[in-house]
Amino acid sequence: MNNAIDFTKTPVTEVYGSNCFSNAVMRERLPKNIFKEILAVQAGEKELTLEVAEFAAAAMRDWALSKGATHYTHWFHPLTGLTAEKHDSFISPTADGRVIMEFSGKELIKGEPDASSFPSGGLRATFEARGYTAWDVTSPAFLKQDLTGTTLCIPTAFISYYGHALDKKVPLLKSLDALSTEAIRVLKALGNETSKRVITTVGPEQEYFLVDKQFYDQRPDLILTGRTVFGSMPAKGQEMEDHYFGALKERVSIFMRELNTELWKVGVSAKTQHNEVAPNQFEIAPIFTTATVAVDANQMVMETIRNTARRHGMEALLHEKPFDGVNGSGKHNNWSMATDDGVNLLEPGENPESNARFLLFTAAVVEAVDRYALLLRASAASAGNDHRLGANEAPPAIISIFFGGPLTEIFDNIADRKTGTKTGGAHRIKLGVTSLPTLPVDVSDRNRTSPFAFTGNKFEFRMVGSSQSIATPNTYLNTAVAQVLSEFADTLEKAKDKNTAIQDIIRESYSKHRRVVFNGNGYSEEWVLEAERRGLPNVRNTVDVLPVMTQKDTVALFESHKVLTKDELESRYHIYLEKYSKQINIEAGVMIDMARRSIFPAVSSYAGDLAKDAAALASIGAVSAPQEKRAKRIAELSAELYDETAKLEKVLEEAQVVEDAFAQAKVYQEKVIPVMDGVRSRADALEKIVSKCAWPYPTYEELLFKL
Repeated sequence: MNNAIDFTKTPVTEVYGSNCFSNAVMRERLPKNIFKEILAVQAGEKELTLEVAEFAAAAMRDWALSKGATHYTHWFHPLTGLTAEKHDSFISPTADGRVIMEFSGKELIKGEPDASSFPSGGLRATFEARGYTAWDVTSPAFLKQDLTGTTLCIPTAFISYYGHALDKKVPLLKSLDALSTEAIRVLKALGNETSKRVITTVGPEQEYFLVDKQFYDQRPDLILTGRTVFGSMPAKGQEMEDHYFGALKERVSIFMRELNTELWKVGVSAKTQHNEVAPNQFEIAPIFTTATVAVDANQMVMETIRNTARRHGMEALLHEKPFDGVNGSGKHNNWSMATDDGVNLLEPGENPESNARFLLFTAAVVEAVDRYALLLRASAASAGNDHRLGANEAPPAIISIFFGGPLTEIFDNIADRKTGTKTGGAHRIKLGVTSLPTLPVDVSDRNRTSPFAFTGNKFEFRMVGSSQSIATPNTYLNTAVAQVLSEFADTLEKAKDKNTAIQDIIRESYSKHRRVVFNGNGYSEEWVLEAERRGLPNVRNTVDVLPVMTQKDTVALFESHKVLTKDELESRYHIYLEKYSKQINIEAGVMIDMARRSIFPAVSSYAGDLAKDAAALASIGAVSAPQEKRAKRIAELSAELYDETAKLEKVLEEAQVVEDAFAQAKVYQEKVIPVMDGVRSRADALEKIVSKCAWPYPTYEELLFKL
């Protein structure tokens, strides 16, 4: 399949969105009144009717058929964190033995995939198979094209027979409604009569590694777990900092060109691409868009990266820490709020009213992040991310906000009832209220050690892992901010003097929650001690943070905004615990197999050869001490590796029989992982002293430096 496009003959403007059933396409193919109805449904002003769906289905079918599609699928986000699809053809047999191509409004609105094998966390029994997919009108349909043909993909939500959310999209959509409702209340209290809806905008930066497929295929750990469970660093890693933003290798550049083309076709606005810090690590970033579109687009980005890499003889690694000793990969979730009439609520304005609004909404985010820090930490928790957080440009496990000097000073002055500022250099805008200080347009530098950094007109949630769906972090963040805004709105709606109320809200909120603002080095040991002094939680692993999902306050938060029920939260809690345990179990099993079946035989054979060489040298009176010492050291490490592997087998068996989900995950975290570290340390030490020709697996040098 040749996907190369000559952009000197075919302009990008013709390629972009050519495989996306966007609003522009609907405008061309639908009657004006029907298109207007769909826009109203997208804006949450009306419910979708079957009549409108029939028109949309016919237009979608005709468009897809004109592009060569033979099948359609309801494309959804189950709780696996991946996407799922069941393909149905458009054909409908006729009485005379022929077929016609049909697609009805009912088929567009609702599908019925078998839900029995998807994670449900106890919401349903495995024999209860019925599940429903419902068209998400807010995200455009698109076409998937590969060697098997062309398929129409319809973004959908996924629910059970009893209405429980079985996916990541339903809670996201509900959280968007919750945030919009409460933000509009605040805006109306501030005198805004034009905005009807507040939209969450997201721009996720996706990091990933590329490795040559011939080396990947020889590594069972990469194939089965996505990361290397063995591997020692070569003499050079990333310390020279020569890869970051360096010139792209031709092979990578060709891959990226095709990647962009494939994403542009489906309307994903891939904008930025570059070498990341670690060798063979890269990043791609889109333009900001609405949260639902961004979530779907990011899933497409991950899938397209993998598929495109394979066509170029490479494999893409999306694991948070595929290589020990170099940077891990994250997914920086750039988040903001905007009104439907184009106002970014997190951007300083040019008049007193807009700047007061900016400070109010920013204060709401600060309070939400502090109050629900553990929940946000849980939203980014996974076995893979546990390897990444806290080092090598990944943020620490402590949730904090970076503001930068000028903005921090402004909020501190408000909280402390001070006037004037000491920080200079930035152009300042007057708020028009004597008790509030002037506001800088350019409010901060960037801080790459902060998990939640303000970057001018948005917050960058840097803790999210590279393999994760961004639906969950945005759902939790939206709901947390919605709760704080609802409390702000309650106060503002009762206030007689709005200016005084705004000042009081900002002052009181920030005074209570400014402990979460930290502008220093998040990697430092001093920050760990300072965070403890401030009372900020520092939960370093997934198992210990997940219980926050079922705590009373968490349940009350999500139920009050109708985002998730208690049962749905408990189901997700168990699903994530089980996923953690399964992941560690697989990694440990792969480690045992690689050690037993490949490393031991290779090392034993090499040690035997050394012993023969030493004996031969001794027989002729030559010096054999180096070979003897080397053979002895290999024998020592081999014995230790054997013992550690046996220990791992034993503790793995103990973990597998634990029935309680939390208790089992705790055993994997506290007992299995430390033994895995012991196995790895011995194997990696052996790799350093065994001949490269004798070592059974491609090394880090090959995986990280050869493309």
